[in-house]
Amino acid sequence: MTRTDMRLGRFRHFAAIDWSGAAGERHRGIAVAICAEGGGAPVLARPGHRWSRPEVLAWLVEELPADTLVGMDLGISLAFADRQAFFPGWSESPADAKSLWALIDAACEQEPHLSVGAFVDHPEASAHFRRHGGREGAMFGANGQKGGRGRLRVTELAQQSMGCSPYSNFNLVGAAQVGKSSLSGMRLLHRLAGRLPVWPVDPLPDSGSVICEIYTTIAAMAAGRSAGRSKIRNGAELDAALARLGSTAAGIASTVDDHTTDALITAAWLRRMAHDPALWRPAGLTGEIARTEGWTFGAT
Repeated sequence: MTRTDMRLGRFRHFAAIDWSGAAGERHRGIAVAICAEGGGAPVLARPGHRWSRPEVLAWLVEELPADTLVGMDLGISLAFADRQAFFPGWSESPADAKSLWALIDAACEQEPHLSVGAFVDHPEASAHFRRHGGREGAMFGANGQKGGRGRLRVTELAQQSMGCSPYSNFNLVGAAQVGKSSLSGMRLLHRLAGRLPVWPVDPLPDSGSVICEIYTTIAAMAAGRSAGRSKIRNGAELDAALARLGSTAAGIASTVDDHTTDALITAAWLRRMAHDPALWRPAGLTGEIARTEGWTFGAT
């Protein structure tokens, strides 16, 4: 057994956060679920509460149980490996993920609610994003061309090979876009510096809690759903998915929003999979990728 393998058995709680980059203070799209060791059903933290992003930050700092593996449904970085830069041609393009987080937070320091409008509208950065109103930067596409799906990280290419349909974090348009939620999440990660490590940008520590990136579709697929039918909106289907993950039923009789089910299912999935050494050592995760792009836990 390696030292990394020994580290994995010490997690005692497992939390999943379905995140949102939407405008405003409080969001229906944020859900926080948590479960303990064993087979008990995951539960919502503050059920019925409409979270703000700063409240999630405070919960992570002040209320997170010891030795918790926290999965956040957002991209913890942007594509780098394809062009050896986040923002090719910009002299202030950061060298690694932590510097990227700091840059975004500094550009948006006057914006409330961990919003990121100032960064996506920055005269240099905006050239790399697809924004609303048909505004697509000249550097948005792969190989520095306009159009297409946009630049993908190595971990997103791995997700694609699993049958998922990841979106570029440079895309800020459409119902399935993840760009703004990822950028706002990077502001949160910057403000957690020194308090919670973020794997794999930070190495997996011997003790304490850890944040990782999750993609809830991967958890849903492990629970018996297809990538195209990953969303669950009723209690019976939720309980069936939880059972596939070794969890007791949540017992929700009524319809339920998919943000809640995504969080509940992914918390149970993290509990089931956190002790698998192979998921912490995927083939595509090099030291350079860890430092710049990060990785999605469960992408192989």
